[in-house]
Amino acid sequence: MESSAHPHPAPPRARDLGIVVGEFAPGPLDAITDVPGVRVGHATVRRPPDVHSGVTAVVPDTVGPRTPLPAGVFTGNGYGKLIGTTQLTELGSLETPVLLTSTLSAFRVADALVGWLLERPDCSGVQSLNPVVGECNDGWLSDIRARPVREEHVRAALDSASGGPVAEGCVGAGTGTGALGFKAGIGTSSRTTDLGGRPYIVGALVQANFGGTLRVLGRTVTPRSLGLGGAPGPAAETGSCMIVVATDAPLDARRLTRVARRAVFALARVGAAYSHGSGDYALAFSTRPDSGALVPDAGLSPLFEAVLDAVEEAVLNSLLAATTTTGHAGHTLRALPADRLLAALSGRRPS
Repeated sequence: MESSAHPHPAPPRARDLGIVVGEFAPGPLDAITDVPGVRVGHATVRRPPDVHSGVTAVVPDTVGPRTPLPAGVFTGNGYGKLIGTTQLTELGSLETPVLLTSTLSAFRVADALVGWLLERPDCSGVQSLNPVVGECNDGWLSDIRARPVREEHVRAALDSASGGPVAEGCVGAGTGTGALGFKAGIGTSSRTTDLGGRPYIVGALVQANFGGTLRVLGRTVTPRSLGLGGAPGPAAETGSCMIVVATDAPLDARRLTRVARRAVFALARVGAAYSHGSGDYALAFSTRPDSGALVPDAGLSPLFEAVLDAVEEAVLNSLLAATTTTGHAGHTLRALPADRLLAALSGRRPS
């Protein structure tokens, strides 16, 4: 097991390669951790060749059952297991960190999250809390039936969560996932924007595992078009995407649900198929529950655009950071090679 927010040197990201999405500037790290008070931790579980899995934790500093944060959730296609959805939708409040993992490990992860929280001093006497755990099916590359993610991995991800740069690609919950014909994983990005004359930041983190045909800056990109060839990947009917959006803008649950919708809409920009078997979810929360006047609905358009841009770039980062992986049953997913991608975007034939 590896447990760290940034265990390996960071590969080039979309922006490093000159692939710039939208007009808004990113935050200093171009990551969800640019939002003050938001930390990310990973625990990666590898036992080659059969296990490539893990857990990723998005941890707002102040969140707890007695100090919930306003939140909204949107389901683009509900073929998935987003634990905690009904209470979150009913009350519009987030009581726990948000954990992402593999489909059949989600229930163990939720139980471990409850145990971790009940040990905290601020949860003394708590008799009810709503763990929020999302998942993607990593069964193409990992022995999903083994349910390899266990309590010690959940605790490692939570305890290692930190601010600063976020590891992307084949790490944590993204270790065994793939998207749009390529190996993918965890990706993140952020944007700064102005609402009513005040600056705010919005950050997105994705667990990318969905079908479709990749589009980069409007250009279609496939393994074949890049000259990669190789064996086919999982069927387009399978896969999912979990998106977590954080912002320091003062928003209530209803407005955050509108933000979450835009996060799912953004997947269309990169070519998502939204197929029958895809679980496409977004959860959005604000770190400022008691900040006075809310941003009016009519003033939200810049934030909506910033979310669209951040999610699009986060997906691209998840692809560019990933590495070719051969796993369970000999299945292989090829990485998206930056040099061939840039050649294709410039109209040159990939070498």
